[in-house]
Amino acid sequence: MNVSERLENNLMQADTSSSILKLAIHAVGGQGGGVLSNWVADLAELGGYDAQVTSVAGVAQRTGATIYYVEMAPKSGAKAVFALSPTPGDVDVLIASELMEAGRALQRGFVTPDRTTMIASSHRILAVSEKQTPGDGRGDSAEVRGSLVSGAKDLICFDMEKLALENGSVISSSLFGGLARSKALPFPAELYEEVIRKSGKGVEASLQSFRAVLNFDEAAPVTRPEKAMPKAEGPRQLLSEWAGLERRVADLPETVQAMAHAGLRKVVDYQDLAYGAEYLDHLNTVLAADSDVPNHALTDVAAKYIANAMCYDDIIRVADLKTRGTRSTRLRQEQQIPESGIVQVTEYFHPRTEELISILPAGVGRQADGSPWMQKILGMVAGNGKRLRTDKLSGFLMLWLAAGLRPMRRRLLRHATEATHLGRLMDTALTAAKTDCALGVEVFKCQRLIKGYSDTHARGHSKFDKVLSGLASLSGRSDAADWLRRLREAALQDENGEALEGALKTIQSFTDT
Repeated sequence: MNVSERLENNLMQADTSSSILKLAIHAVGGQGGGVLSNWVADLAELGGYDAQVTSVAGVAQRTGATIYYVEMAPKSGAKAVFALSPTPGDVDVLIASELMEAGRALQRGFVTPDRTTMIASSHRILAVSEKQTPGDGRGDSAEVRGSLVSGAKDLICFDMEKLALENGSVISSSLFGGLARSKALPFPAELYEEVIRKSGKGVEASLQSFRAVLNFDEAAPVTRPEKAMPKAEGPRQLLSEWAGLERRVADLPETVQAMAHAGLRKVVDYQDLAYGAEYLDHLNTVLAADSDVPNHALTDVAAKYIANAMCYDDIIRVADLKTRGTRSTRLRQEQQIPESGIVQVTEYFHPRTEELISILPAGVGRQADGSPWMQKILGMVAGNGKRLRTDKLSGFLMLWLAAGLRPMRRRLLRHATEATHLGRLMDTALTAAKTDCALGVEVFKCQRLIKGYSDTHARGHSKFDKVLSGLASLSGRSDAADWLRRLREAALQDENGEALEGALKTIQSFTDT
């Protein structure tokens, strides 16, 4: 090899790392992170770059998002050497499919203020840790966004999920639009569109979503169109009865009507029109005792929590929701499955013995509740739970028959138990409101503690009882409503109730001194 050949060879082996662009994509399952990373690689190839795509799998937000990593460099005589995964402080562009994923990327050091362009959708997908909190466990989105503003060199962050859905596409196409909008890569928007066209799947919807993000005006005021209330449909007799219930809502104070109408629709959907009339009867009882004129705060809050108490979760409700036609439609839409596509749905159905007892007629249920041998038989029926294929007739029929118990619900043990609880809630709230309307409001809000089913429901009732046990110590205090609110918030802080126990000890000290 002569001198000139050796010089040319040395130049070909020169360091090309300074020309390598490094892009990381953090996406949770089902959001098309793989599609997006492949689009970025195709974009690089069309633009005259070499590119490499790798991924480090996660399991949704349980162990973190899947990280797709793309490195690219201009094609030249020198072959670039690409890394397999991103390194903190060494990322040019980071794309996050959800706000908290952007925050996690910042925490891990992938985003730096001197180098990284951050592209993130501002919508939220709640993490498991956020859902586990009995109260509002959501992270502070504003705080995360503020950290991104100061932590990234450039930030593009708005609701790209919404724009994708509005255009019949998925978030990968709108995030691709965010990348084009950032101009962090040396490629024109037309090249991005060519990549989408060559993909051959959902091209028009993807292009519309891409352009919606590319042309989005972040300074424009956000307008949320009011959702039109769905029109009631059905037999003439039932529609006439429904109209009568709506007239009763119209007779309520104006400040109460919106919540009362929402509550009415909820309880009628849950059970029937007669149940809706019962709901309005309860509401009128509260209104007669409401001294907060003209706001009627007691009745307004009661309209929400009485409806929630009347619409408890049971086996019948679960079966009803799982066999509705609207659920099948929603599943297809979420998974983007066409009507011609074959769908297999497996339902995990594992009621406890107590839940089976609760759907027995009240008298029989009470007998079973005190009979070990009856509980043993029901336990054998429940077994270790069942996996029901509701795309098959046998599995669907089992749930459909369970949902068919709805007309009998008022005669079952669970309804008797929940009716007793609702009576206690109303009596306690109205008694408190006689001397302190604000305290009555806080009592009604304690219904928030009770939710779900099985162990979650049992824990909720236990916390409800403990919170109301503090009322005796608060009697006659001018700040009673505030203290009851603190007790409720303490009960919502943790599953084990440690914060609530501490708050109750503080309340108890009032009577000890």
